[in-house]
Amino acid sequence: MENTIKNVEYLLVEDNPNDAELIMRALKKIINTDNLLLLEDGEDALNFLFEKEEFEDKEYNKLIKAIFLDLKLPKINGLEVLKEIKANQNLQKIPVIVFTSSKEDFDIKTAYDLGANSYVVKPMEYNSFSETIISIGNYWINLNETTH
Repeated sequence: MENTIKNVEYLLVEDNPNDAELIMRALKKIINTDNLLLLEDGEDALNFLFEKEEFEDKEYNKLIKAIFLDLKLPKINGLEVLKEIKANQNLQKIPVIVFTSSKEDFDIKTAYDLGANSYVVKPMEYNSFSETIISIGNYWINLNETTH
């Protein structure tokens, strides 16, 4: 795990193993997935970003160019993760792309109120799912300009 983490530029926070596999397979077409770290719950995401627990005393978060975040996560939900990211001066400029199955107005409004850069509802059909990931990945990874 240590060698992989040192090269992380993109963070995927997704607890559904099927969705995670599809997302990673689609992103592999546009990035080196060695630079993509998958975390399966909100607690691990915050520990990674804030260098706690097994990520303590490491400065990996400074390499993060984009975060793909599900909302319905175990331990700490995605909205809370988003809130913590955007409240932190060192992390708030990292683009956070919410990619979730929730179409609830409350989730959409809250995500944007908390500072989400994009909110995308996961398509149910496989080809649409893959095409959507490639499209949003291309935009946020290859086209969008960020500051560090």
